[in-house]
Amino acid sequence: MENILITGITGQDGVFLTKNLIDKNENIFIHGVSRSNDLKTLERKLMSLGVLNFTNLKIHNINLEDKKSVRKLIKTIKPDRIFNLTGPSSVYDSFSNPKKVINTITGIFDNLTETLIEENIFVNFFQASSSEIFAPINNESINEEAKMSPNSPYAEAKKINHDKVSDLIEKYNWNITSGIMFNHESEFREDNYLTSKIIKDTFDIYKNKKQEIVVGSLDYVRDWSFAGDIMKAASTLSFNNAKGPYIIGSGEGNSIKELIRIVFSYFDLDWEKYTRVDEDLLRKGDPIIKISNPYKIFKDFGWKTEMSFEDLINRCIENKIKVME
Repeated sequence: MENILITGITGQDGVFLTKNLIDKNENIFIHGVSRSNDLKTLERKLMSLGVLNFTNLKIHNINLEDKKSVRKLIKTIKPDRIFNLTGPSSVYDSFSNPKKVINTITGIFDNLTETLIEENIFVNFFQASSSEIFAPINNESINEEAKMSPNSPYAEAKKINHDKVSDLIEKYNWNITSGIMFNHESEFREDNYLTSKIIKDTFDIYKNKKQEIVVGSLDYVRDWSFAGDIMKAASTLSFNNAKGPYIIGSGEGNSIKELIRIVFSYFDLDWEKYTRVDEDLLRKGDPIIKISNPYKIFKDFGWKTEMSFEDLINRCIENKIKVME
């Protein structure tokens, strides 16, 4: 029986990773870490994805920012592989308390890796990184060699961990990888993220509860993928003993205008009639276009996204309606 540790297991990524692991591996025991210890919520989300067997699943309610607690957990469960998905995930929210966000993201990574080194347990380790670490590149897709220039406290923390991954590989020849994830969505995404906000606001317009949606730009292009596909990449990297950085994205870009068009089309509404642009909502320094180049992970392991952008948005709409009605 292989012990797998997933931090941030109750979040969007943790749910899809757990499903992927359960679907593919019978002889595993998944240990999840969540400050809320909300096993029922996790099980409800997994059941909605068709997972029915929770025998080999346990939630540990510990504070990963406390190294003593981390050491106790590692020594108790003796993990065979780790997926570190936890930490603040909102770029915009990170500006309100930058020091705390940086300390949380980097501190948890340090507590996990330092404990593993001290205990001489060099398990396969997937570190969730972000496309936010890169400098704006408006006319080229982004690969692993692209220039990095963090534009937020969140991105700064992710870059610090990204650089530490490289140092740990060089020093210990460790199977530790930095999965640089581009935008990914699902029905479990919170309403403060752009895709979910547009879906919710459009549904409210459809129900005559709202008059318009407001966005910072219609022309910004992003690389949106299905969270389930992105977590299949995380699993692929771990089970193939990957080292170093890997870009994880679709390699395709879609504009905010196209996103809005798909959502309004679902409700048979005219998007131009209800959409207003307010450039004050834009974050200074954001690139107009940000698209991944996932060639390396495809070349090395044959991974690529499966769900189309339109199918992803429609999936999110259908599930959001079930919740809101």
